[in-house]
Amino acid sequence: MINTIIFDLGAVLIDWNPHYLYRKMFENEQDMLHFLENVCTSDWNEEQDGGRTIQEATDLLVKQYPEQAHHIKAFYGRWEEMLGGAIEGTVEIFRELKESSKYKIYALTNWSAETFPIALERFEFLKWFDGIVMSGEEKDRKPFPSFYQTLLNRYHVKPEEALFIDDNLRNVKAAEAMGIKSIHFTSPEALRTALQEDRIL
Repeated sequence: MINTIIFDLGAVLIDWNPHYLYRKMFENEQDMLHFLENVCTSDWNEEQDGGRTIQEATDLLVKQYPEQAHHIKAFYGRWEEMLGGAIEGTVEIFRELKESSKYKIYALTNWSAETFPIALERFEFLKWFDGIVMSGEEKDRKPFPSFYQTLLNRYHVKPEEALFIDDNLRNVKAAEAMGIKSIHFTSPEALRTALQEDRIL
C-alpha cells in the first residue's frame, strides 16, 4: 500500500536546462554541445550537487580550460538563465496528490546548496512538500543508496510503501534496487496515466 510519494525536481517539476543559457553564448549548436559534453559536463555539475563549492568547481575548470573561462564562469554566474519555469502538468499532479490528503510527499533532489535558494524563492510549490532532502546539504546524491536511505530514515518511510518519480533512469533503477517502486518520468501525461493505472491518482 503506497502512502508516500517521492519526487525528483529537475526535469520533473522544474524545467532546468543549460542549453537555455548557452544558446545565447555560442554561435552554433555544435560548439555549444561540445562545450557541455567536454568542459562543463553533467559529471562536473553533479559534484556541486554533492557538495563541492561553486568557486572550487569553477576554478578547477578555468585552470584546465583557460580559453573557455568566460563560458565556464557563466555556468553559475548566469545560472538563473538556465531555469525555464515550472513543468505545469506535473505541478498539477502534485497539487491533486497533495489535496487528496492520502500521501506524505517528499522531494529527493540532486541540487547545489548554493543555487537551491533561488529555486525556493521562485517556485511556490516547493513549500508544499512534507520534506526536502537536497544533495548539496547532505553531501551525498543519487544514485548512491545512502542518499535514498537518508530520506527513508529521516521521515520514517518504509521502502515498500513509497513511490519514487525521477527522469533519470539510473536514479530510478537505484531506487528499485532498494525496494522502492518507481516511475521513470518522461512527461506529465505519461506520469498521470501511470499513477491512474496504479490507482494512486
